[in-house]
Amino acid sequence: MDANWTGRATVPSPGLYPHQWGWDSLFVALGLARHRRDRAERELLSLFAGQWSDGFVPHIVFNDDLPRDAYYPGPELWRSAADPRAPHAVRTSGLINPPLHALAALRLYDGERGRSFLARLYPALAAHHRYLASVRDLDDSGLIAICHPWESGQDNSPAWDRPLGDLRPPPAAYAPSHPLHGPATGEDHDRYAWLAAVLRDAGYSAGHLRDEHPFAVQDPLVNGAYLASLHALAEIAALVGADPVPHREAAERVHAALLERLWDPATGCFRAYDLRGGRPLPVVTIATFGPLLDPDLPAPILRRLADLLLSSRFAGAAGYPVPACDVQAPAFDRGGYWRGPTWINTNWLVWHGACLQDLPVVADLLRGATLRLVRQSGFREFFDPFDGTGRGGHDHSWSAALVLDLLGAR
Repeated sequence: MDANWTGRATVPSPGLYPHQWGWDSLFVALGLARHRRDRAERELLSLFAGQWSDGFVPHIVFNDDLPRDAYYPGPELWRSAADPRAPHAVRTSGLINPPLHALAALRLYDGERGRSFLARLYPALAAHHRYLASVRDLDDSGLIAICHPWESGQDNSPAWDRPLGDLRPPPAAYAPSHPLHGPATGEDHDRYAWLAAVLRDAGYSAGHLRDEHPFAVQDPLVNGAYLASLHALAEIAALVGADPVPHREAAERVHAALLERLWDPATGCFRAYDLRGGRPLPVVTIATFGPLLDPDLPAPILRRLADLLLSSRFAGAAGYPVPACDVQAPAFDRGGYWRGPTWINTNWLVWHGACLQDLPVVADLLRGATLRLVRQSGFREFFDPFDGTGRGGHDHSWSAALVLDLLGAR
């Protein structure tokens, strides 16, 4: 963790990911909260330094001290400097990440000092949630939509194969692949870059997102994170003397929409919903367990999710759970980026949800399996779910940070 600290933020992995990624920084803050709260606070403040005036918080805050080709796609794809809403001091991407921001901030509360920090951060957190509710709730259901696979935190998940396959961009519109940076290159990566350029060329506008943008999906993990942060934001509001009621009402709406739109009673799982195609997506992934972060999840649904998690489709089939995709799905790939491997951050999310839902058997399984992974293979980016081999980046920050949190858990 110290080696990956830049003085302003923690990079995910040296060399491979040299900028600040929001998804990673939230897990870093969660992991450092018990041990280095000063660093955790600076991590969140650095991330919110990239916030736009409309409340949007980007998934990357770029380090302008690095060479232009340090990572592809870099600032030149997003062109945030040309948008009057973007901050002047830093350049950013134009995408969100799963909104765990308030949950991470609440973890830093430890009395009066923590209250002072939360009071400082609360307006930015509230603005981000206003952006999500006003710009990313594309069908007024209460659920927020991702407009690019990278916004899900599960970049190459097979869940996105169908909506991506429906896109028909001209080949000339693809951005050039950059084989030196990032785990996914070739046509898929180029298609992702093209989709980002479509969003950029539309000025990241709410109207474009609602009516025209070709990719719009309501993901259960993203919305589970959103719901968890709404509950956390209500707690923060009460701590700092603000009104928690709007956040609680928003949480109730998201809870109802999760059950109505994303729960599939026929198969006993939560599925992502493709707004453009008007259909649930067929592949079941680790995201189906995102609603474990809902404290009001009905008991019958909770039992079915726990059964699915422990079944031969997920933890029951893997020596090192939890695989990122249903192992019985045709698209499962034990070595494919977000298409099968086990990740420490999703293990942590499922563990946190199991603790919240009072599922000690599941929580103990996840804690033990996660610690065994890093004991065997180190702090890797992701792992083979069958033999525990480490894959992807080395010295990955969220893997180390979340192990710190698991070691401190009681």
